[in-house]
Amino acid sequence: MEDTYSALRRWEDMDIDILVKIFQNLNILELTSGVGHVCRTWRMAACDPLLWRTLDISLLKSNFIKIPLEPYVYVDGRSDKIFTRVLKVALNLSCGNISTLIFHYNMYVSDDQLAYTAERCPRLKRLVMPAWNRIKKTGICRAIRMWEDLESLTMPSISNPPYLMEEIARSCSKFAELKVMGPCDILFASTLTAFLPNLKVLSLRCSMLFKDALIIILDGIKGLEVLNISHCLIIEVPPPPAPRRVLRELDKSVLERASRLKKFLTCMSDSCIMCQRTRNDEGLIRWYKYEEDLWKVDEVSSLAI
Repeated sequence: MEDTYSALRRWEDMDIDILVKIFQNLNILELTSGVGHVCRTWRMAACDPLLWRTLDISLLKSNFIKIPLEPYVYVDGRSDKIFTRVLKVALNLSCGNISTLIFHYNMYVSDDQLAYTAERCPRLKRLVMPAWNRIKKTGICRAIRMWEDLESLTMPSISNPPYLMEEIARSCSKFAELKVMGPCDILFASTLTAFLPNLKVLSLRCSMLFKDALIIILDGIKGLEVLNISHCLIIEVPPPPAPRRVLRELDKSVLERASRLKKFLTCMSDSCIMCQRTRNDEGLIRWYKYEEDLWKVDEVSSLAI
């Protein structure tokens, strides 16, 4: 009887709920390696929305070298093909259910890859994409227009922020959280106040931050509730001919303005390892030198990964 029973059992007879529970323990590489091709039942389980609320592709990063001309990185073709394959399989299995999408700090997504992603993630609420070297202005704006429900963005510092912030303001009425992984100057701060005055959460941790830019943010973003400037290299630029200097503590003009916030997160301690690293890297922290997942940390829990 035992042999007869074993012979009759089939893969497609497995309970879908149990399969989904099992698949929830797989990483993105395992989940896209072919489990959806075993049989119809496994395919249904692999497409379950529970598996695809968050698509974390941070296990993958580009194999690249830096070059002196735009886009300043050259990505190995084989690396690009592997990433494209995983991305396509994952997005097909997700059936448009992804609300959070996370890319590695050293994943240099191309315009074509971003366009493919945007078309298949219409319900996206949170995007973590700290590297934009290969993405053109038209590419990111086209994606933003598709993400009407976008609420949270982690991005690098860019030289021309107005076009992006204007697009977010126009297309994403629920946008509330921004994390910028890179320097924040007066242009960036002024752009935020001009286009995102109702922004609620802003993190600029571990970067170079000009004091004048900080004051612009505190004065201009009226809806701001949480500001994280932990481990920042805060630069004051006095009138010429006095040289710029690094602040060791925040003065009254900043603290009084910040007192209206629900949370003002700071750390400027000489004994803090992260503060030391930001200073050593001159305000543009080189994450590849440190622990693998350190870039995912944030003192604001909703922005941590």
